[in-house]
Amino acid sequence: MLFGVNSLNLPRIAPDSTLEKSYKLYLDALQASAFTGDIEFQYASRMAMATDNSVYQAIPQAVVFPKTVADLQCLGELANQHSSVKFAARGGGTGTNGQSLTSGIVVDLSRHFNQILELNIEQGWVRVQTGVVKDALNDALRPHGYFFSPDLSTSNRATLGGMISTDASGQGSLVYGKTSDHVLGLTTILANGERLDTTPLTLDEAREVAAHSDTRGRIVRQILATCVDKRDEIVAKFPRMNRFLTGYDLEHAYDAQHQRIDISRLITGAEGSLGFVAEAKLSITPIARHKTLVNIKYDTFESALRHAPRMIAAKATSVETVDSKVLNLAKTDIIWHSISGLITEVPEKPMLGLNMVEYNSNDQQEIDARIAALEEELSQDIETGRNGVIGYQLTTDTADIGKIYAMRKKAVGLLGKVDGPKKPIAFAEDTGVPPENLADFIMDFRALLDAHHLQYGMFGHVDAGVLHVRPALDLNDPAQEQLMHQISDEVVGLVARYGGLMWGEHGKGYRSEYGPEFFGESLFTELRKIKGAFDPANKMNPGKICTPLQSDEALVRVADPKRATFDRTIPVAFKEEFEPAMNCNGNGLCFNYDTTSPMCPSFKVTGDRRHSPKGRAGLIREWLRLLSEQGVNTNTLKASEFTSSWWQRWRNTQRHDDDFSHEVFAAMDGCLACKSCSGQCPIKVDVPDFRARFLSLYYQRYSRPLKDYLVGSIERMAPLMAKAPALFNSVQKQPWANRLMKKTLGYVDMPLLSSPPLTKRVTSEVQRFDLEQMQAMSKEQQQQHVLIVQDPFTSFYEASLVADYVQLVQALGFTPLLLPFKPNGKPEHVKGFLERFAHTAKNTADFLNQLNDIASPMVGLDASLVLCYRDEYVKALGPARGQFNVLTVHEWLAEVPVERFNATTQNDTPLALFAHCTEKTALPASEQAWQKIFAKVGKAVEIVNVGCCGMAGTYGHEAHQKDNSLGIYKLSWEQAIARFAPEQIMATGYSCRSQVNRIDGFKPKHPAQQLLTLLQR
Repeated sequence: MLFGVNSLNLPRIAPDSTLEKSYKLYLDALQASAFTGDIEFQYASRMAMATDNSVYQAIPQAVVFPKTVADLQCLGELANQHSSVKFAARGGGTGTNGQSLTSGIVVDLSRHFNQILELNIEQGWVRVQTGVVKDALNDALRPHGYFFSPDLSTSNRATLGGMISTDASGQGSLVYGKTSDHVLGLTTILANGERLDTTPLTLDEAREVAAHSDTRGRIVRQILATCVDKRDEIVAKFPRMNRFLTGYDLEHAYDAQHQRIDISRLITGAEGSLGFVAEAKLSITPIARHKTLVNIKYDTFESALRHAPRMIAAKATSVETVDSKVLNLAKTDIIWHSISGLITEVPEKPMLGLNMVEYNSNDQQEIDARIAALEEELSQDIETGRNGVIGYQLTTDTADIGKIYAMRKKAVGLLGKVDGPKKPIAFAEDTGVPPENLADFIMDFRALLDAHHLQYGMFGHVDAGVLHVRPALDLNDPAQEQLMHQISDEVVGLVARYGGLMWGEHGKGYRSEYGPEFFGESLFTELRKIKGAFDPANKMNPGKICTPLQSDEALVRVADPKRATFDRTIPVAFKEEFEPAMNCNGNGLCFNYDTTSPMCPSFKVTGDRRHSPKGRAGLIREWLRLLSEQGVNTNTLKASEFTSSWWQRWRNTQRHDDDFSHEVFAAMDGCLACKSCSGQCPIKVDVPDFRARFLSLYYQRYSRPLKDYLVGSIERMAPLMAKAPALFNSVQKQPWANRLMKKTLGYVDMPLLSSPPLTKRVTSEVQRFDLEQMQAMSKEQQQQHVLIVQDPFTSFYEASLVADYVQLVQALGFTPLLLPFKPNGKPEHVKGFLERFAHTAKNTADFLNQLNDIASPMVGLDASLVLCYRDEYVKALGPARGQFNVLTVHEWLAEVPVERFNATTQNDTPLALFAHCTEKTALPASEQAWQKIFAKVGKAVEIVNVGCCGMAGTYGHEAHQKDNSLGIYKLSWEQAIARFAPEQIMATGYSCRSQVNRIDGFKPKHPAQQLLTLLQR
């Protein structure tokens, strides 16, 4: 690792973050106006909005978060006085083509515009603010038996405004259509601040509106001139496809059959280039009562593609496909454990393609008949080897079907997980061709990529003729970036040859330059006229789709600056040291709105994208770039905070300068170090890892607070304090001591030491560990002993748990032995004391490696510290870490023979398991393992779906984090805890038990303690 000794003092990092004069004047005016939303122009806030789920990067001048429609109007009205000010609306930031990126002002509607305004089940519609997340809407609709049917892989963080702006669709579009098919009306704020409410108009009504000289009249006049008068040309130009052209939808803005004009059809898919979509009235769809998913396995991906039309002919609701690359990546992810039994391997026949074929209906007999006919056909395929079918599985359970689709949805992020610098990226990946042409098109597409010797992954919606093809490129290499541009151009010709479109699903964005080629000069001119009618000054997302006819401003281009344009200036050594941050591909799964998802609690409670894995990764990359720009070399990074002058660090701290490092620090300081990101992120962006590295460097220049030294030394102090716990506790209980602790150290609600201490709770025989005596035993004798690896939390602050675990080991017929306490080092790592941590880890690893030859299992009671041995120790020590293995409690109990659990319970009341977020994301089968363990004594366990508890080590005790800590608890734990009686509740994490005790006034038992109680009955 780079962090050694003999450091130089890091320089102050000051990016050129000065706002352009016109924007500063505008923002000053905005702050003085009636605008009630948030305005952020810190460099870190702007950097958090500089990227989306595409390869592009554009740093905005500011980010604003309006709270009301009046706020949006205020933005536009003020902009009338500042001609050069430009805007781009942003929702979830999940676009793959840079639609929401701008060098102007980002208008983020996700923070405050997130209310469901009205629901009319009788008439089948809902009215929403456009910052509502798609899955959140469906969660609200589900109890009524309805859902918003357009689907997309990023549905747990994509907003409805983003879906409207890109006319999003995905799985099931053959039956359910695109977003535009469900838009009944929109409220849009134009660039000049005017409000435009749009619902369908009859042709006569439209002509009446067009007679007026106001903005609405101007817009309708242009729609009539383009969409009605040039109807034949429009229909002749574009293929008849399920995934019809988005942005602007000239064909469907005029309903010739019913003689109606619908302005909303132009706004939907316009990528925010016509106005801010504030509210939407949407049609909703009844949920089918019966559903079956048929997972058909193939010997080649081509077989899956060519067989798909047969599924469509068999009236499937949807047909989704993934190739072997995606499947193999999924098998390495946390998500696979939930579906491994639903998509099993075929013996001796590699599965190289998979079609997920869904049938749903309100008539069970109808769906049974369709499935029976399909099964008969598939069985014949398998027997004869026809169509490349090698097997299939049926899934009817709704929850299981959801798990399989979750794997498919995660495919986007999983493709970024491949090893090496070349990553599959989105740039020409959602082309649409008629479904009957798809297989031939893809074969030619593959030949094109093979000719360039590229690897790639494929997945998508074969029923609609859309497949996502992502070639693996390293855009840090300028030659590879040029190859990206070349391939992009080549794909344009290929798509045209097969009668398709370049924008089958994800919209145009930076691929807008291809618009003239597909529309033709005449119709592209009409697009420009429409843009001019809505936004004559080209203020709304300029450069996307088209520019006003009277404008000479350019379109954005595929060759515009990308993340890699900036990243390639970072030295390789910096990139290697901060690899988890560099690997972030922007897929944004960390923005998942679901409060029961462990990742990422700091983002969930703040709603601030700086406080997310993606935001933090982006800030670190920019910080490293600026370090390099200011001439910092890799030798300077070989550092620890111990060797710099304390006086210089103190002086730097007193300056309160504008070092960008402070903004990065603020984002890192808000991280709970829960490590859920390292388990749940598709590409394992491990924030605690690079956070610790950043802190180690940051404190070269600035003084550390005293509280960090307290935490970093707690494992050395606790054994000493445990010699007189009553004395220390009596002092700590004093009000003056708590006030002093809060004022001088910034800590509140600190835990009390166990009194009596552990040494008084267990017998001397348990405490005595003699290595030579153990080595003299036979292997059979050793296997009857359990070596308990102590940790600072349970040994000194929860000694009752260790004592109970000792009894549990004895009750199961084993002999427990306490190993001498050795510091784990995790508190040092969390606070960035990396030099100390490496030393601690080496000493503890050396001790534990002495026990490798002993057949006794080593077991640790706190899973987060056990996992530190497996992760942080490996990263810090490399091969010097050795081969020792410390088990978690559930891992050991799972191996104990069932006959040792000589007890059964007749109590039908289930226990409730609250798992530690670090444990259940790093060890995804842990909750099910506890269920199986309790089944050995006949006791049912309910797995409670919760996110983070908000404590996470010392985070919840820090005074400046307390409000967020309590807020995180309220997100999911508060309601879940209230569902059960205290005696039912089990919590695997020390932090979780401490948080429940602090807030709800009782301390849940560890599962091992509940198991002991059952065995003692």
